[in-house]
Amino acid sequence: MAEKLEDLNLPNAVVTRIVREALPDGVTVAKEARAAVAKAASIFILYLTSSANIIAKKSNRKTVSGQDVIQAMEDIEFDQFIAPLQEALENFKKNQKEKKDASTKKKQQKKDEDDSGEIHEDE
Repeated sequence: MAEKLEDLNLPNAVVTRIVREALPDGVTVAKEARAAVAKAASIFILYLTSSANIIAKKSNRKTVSGQDVIQAMEDIEFDQFIAPLQEALENFKKNQKEKKDASTKKKQQKKDEDDSGEIHEDE
């Protein structure tokens, strides 16, 4: 758990980047507006996490899953964000699988190289 309330805030650089990407070029955002967006985002994340945690607990689980978050989005009536969230979750899973497959392949290649370079005593 966070020791101070400030520990729950999102990093300012991240909030600034997200706000800039969401707005057209040439639009500036006041410091207090960025602070308000950061606070609102933090509160939303806490609320969503709490809702997802309730869903996980109802299923007798301690780990919140991506599906719990999607269900929580529906429960808190943010239905319009479910499709993009599902797409992002699928992309994340795909990227994780590709990384794992690449790592496994690299380990196998290294093992094959090591095996082919060994000198066997019976030779």
